[in-house]
Amino acid sequence: MQFLRTFFNCLIFSAILMLSQLYAADYQAGVKAGFNSGMGWQLHGQVENFSRGLPFAARLEIGRSGLNPGDAGAARRIFINDATNGIPQKSGSLWNYRFDLVFPAKINQLPNAKWLAGPRYSKFRGNFKYVGGNEDFDVTSTQWGMGVGLETAFPLSRKLNLQVVSGFDYYFKTMLQGHDTAYSPAGEDVNPRDDYSFEDADKAINQPGIELRMVVGF
Repeated sequence: MQFLRTFFNCLIFSAILMLSQLYAADYQAGVKAGFNSGMGWQLHGQVENFSRGLPFAARLEIGRSGLNPGDAGAARRIFINDATNGIPQKSGSLWNYRFDLVFPAKINQLPNAKWLAGPRYSKFRGNFKYVGGNEDFDVTSTQWGMGVGLETAFPLSRKLNLQVVSGFDYYFKTMLQGHDTAYSPAGEDVNPRDDYSFEDADKAINQPGIELRMVVGF
């Protein structure tokens, strides 16, 4: 996992450095909305024709989604205590960052289709509140992953396209932290409660795993 984190950091740093030195390239920007682990929005910047002979474009993207953070009762037992009082309320959010190489896709029915592939990074936060029970805490995690997708563009004008994107992302399991407790896939837990393990925490909390992405934008 440390190797993957270092590799992705180097890859993204190299991409940012490369994009910052481009002068003759073509630039694009866009905004999308739809489903990505939950309903949300995404912004991207893309550069094309930055080097002769390279058949792909490079894209950086940031997005935010709202989502169901998991089982409120199980989260309380695993991270806090065994109390059952209070009315549970919950909310979740996911910030996601992605770097994609964008390749032409030769699909007869979709003349403007492109393949997307690259690393992913996410920041998950689930809030669990128990009204009348005097409990309010967050469960958080940060994850690296990889993803692929297919994008289709429908020209609306010379400089504006309607874009439809679908794909899948896979995020590697990582530590879940809440209150003063943390559970790690490697078993390096901090203040674990009772006999609970990472598997219990991962089952209770909806941190990203294999995620469907379907968004539309311009």
